[in-house]
Amino acid sequence: MDDLPTVLPDSSALRQRGWIKRLLPATMFGRSLLLIVVPLIMVQMVSAWAFYARHWETMSRRLSADVAEDIGAAVEAMRFVDDQDLTKLLEQASVATEVSFSFDKNETLPPPVVGDGSGAEEQLRIAVQNHLGAAAQTATLSNSSDFLVQVPVRGGVLSAVVSRKRLTTPTTYIFILWMIGSSLVLLAVAAVFLRNQVKSLRRLAVAAEGFGKGRPVAFSKVEGALEVRQAAVAFIQMRDRIQRQIRQRTEMLAGVSHDLRTPLTRMKLELELLGDNPIVAELKSDVVEMERLVQLYLDFARGEGTETPVETDIAPLIADLAAAMRRQGTTLSLDQPDALVVPIRPNALRRCLGNLIANGARYGTHVWLTSRTVDDGIDILVDDDGPGIPASERDHVFQPFIRLDASRNPSTGGIGLGLTIARDVARSHGGDVRLETSPHGGLRARVHLPR
Repeated sequence: MDDLPTVLPDSSALRQRGWIKRLLPATMFGRSLLLIVVPLIMVQMVSAWAFYARHWETMSRRLSADVAEDIGAAVEAMRFVDDQDLTKLLEQASVATEVSFSFDKNETLPPPVVGDGSGAEEQLRIAVQNHLGAAAQTATLSNSSDFLVQVPVRGGVLSAVVSRKRLTTPTTYIFILWMIGSSLVLLAVAAVFLRNQVKSLRRLAVAAEGFGKGRPVAFSKVEGALEVRQAAVAFIQMRDRIQRQIRQRTEMLAGVSHDLRTPLTRMKLELELLGDNPIVAELKSDVVEMERLVQLYLDFARGEGTETPVETDIAPLIADLAAAMRRQGTTLSLDQPDALVVPIRPNALRRCLGNLIANGARYGTHVWLTSRTVDDGIDILVDDDGPGIPASERDHVFQPFIRLDASRNPSTGGIGLGLTIARDVARSHGGDVRLETSPHGGLRARVHLPR
């Protein structure tokens, strides 16, 4: 389900959000994971602080005291040996304590060297001065990370090089690695469970989006947390109710269509039997007009009907429609790519574009039909060179039975359902129809179809 489309807020919505919200993840999975990660990091930080403040300080103090005691033992032993045995004593002490001892006779302590100020050196300095007196000095060797302790004794200086590992403990690194490792394991487990929960929610969102675009949705599996299951059940019930309502409306309209066409057919037959005279000709014209109006009303009420959306290359469909409109006398220019594949209801889309082209041909002398691909679908543009529609009236004309011509004379236009049917068809595909100013001076109808 990782390839499911993700609905993201547009740039205007992002600008309206605070800077803190813009930094937060936009998805439910990211925010849920953040709710786990942030407390986990805070707990780890508090634990690390407590560890360094207590364990590290205590262990460093004890290890420094052990080193100072070893050096003090060597200093004390030097009082009881002569110069001949001193070298052997220091060698034995170096092996036993892992501290490298050396003695410089007739030397004096150099000026104190300021150390790096690290915690280990500070603990060692305190321990050495406590055990050996204030005269002892400590410093960090410049060519290594070891420490140098110098003590004045027997008219010279005893130098002790202390390895840093004598003042540190591996429990520090073990604790940190254990803390990081356990956090990563917990985070991985939480991510797996969260992904499973979010997967069912994303599947429900995709099903709702597809159903909103009029596409068949075979969503019946209810899974996930209790709240997600409740939402899925509510969606399935809503989908079934809407489909049942559409089916009942379609069946009712089929019956109405049959009932209306039957008397019209009888009237046409009776008029044919009356012969040819002016009155009969007028009645035949009225019957034809009634049939046209009934068909328009049924088309509007039926909407998309029961036609199933299919992946279709609409370029041939548009080309065929353009050819049909040219045969009816419409001056039309066509510009489109070779292939425009999108899920549509072919007959419904043909009715939508046919209404828009007919409107353009009725009020203008030339119609331009242009198709282009956009980021999220396809735009079909229908331009004309007619008088256009004022911007204040462009939303109003989409309402049923609304005409800008107040006379409602069929010879000057339709009955006010062409644009309504066109927008209804486009919206049943998840798109829309918008009216704009055409670069050719008239009106532009933009039909957007999402992928």
